[in-house]
Order: sequence, then structure tokens, then C-alpha cells
Amino acid sequence: MHPIVARMLFSGTRIFVRVFRQAYLQALVNAAASGVADEAGQKAVHEESKTLTQHEARLILGVSYTADWDEIEHKYDVLFRRNAKEGSCYLQSKVHNAKQCLEDFYQNKGEEEEETL
Repeated sequence: MHPIVARMLFSGTRIFVRVFRQAYLQALVNAAASGVADEAGQKAVHEESKTLTQHEARLILGVSYTADWDEIEHKYDVLFRRNAKEGSCYLQSKVHNAKQCLEDFYQNKGEEEEETL
């Protein structure tokens, strides 16, 4: 009795895998024909390229547009340490990304001023 059950189970599993594979391949063909795959790919690229704006970075750090770099670094240090103690990695990464965004802006601003001199 056991060998018969084992064969039935093996055959059933094999059939299920084959049918599932065929259905998946057909779904890919249908998606390619209707353009759904292209839309999904474009959406993924758009979400990947989403970067923090200078305005958002200033809101996260709580600094104004007139803030100098020392004030930004001070706010960053305070917020980063506070989130390190309380354990919010998400907020800590947001604070870090905000500083990176503003750091890039200030570096580019400094390079532009040097070029004009």
C-alpha cells in the first residue's frame, strides 16, 4: 500500500509543478503582449530613482534655508544620536539621507562659487 501512495503523491506533485510552470509562462506571454510588463518595469525604475529633495531634507532635519553648514551638522548629530539610543533605524536612515542630500547641495554650491571667482 505504501509504494502506491508514494507513486500517487509523486505523480500528483509532478503534474502540479508542470501545470504551474505552464500557467506562469503563459502569464508572462500575456503580460508582454498587453504591455503590463513594461509598465511594471517603468514603475520600478521611477521608484528607484526617487531621491530626497532639498526641501524634504531641510524638513527632516528641522533647519531653515538660511541655516549654515554648522547648524545642519549640529541638528544631524542630535537627531542621529537620539535615534541611535531609542533604536529607530528608519528615522536614523532618513536623517542620514537628509544630511547627504544637503551635503551634496552645499558641496555643489561651493564649487559653483569657486568657478565664478
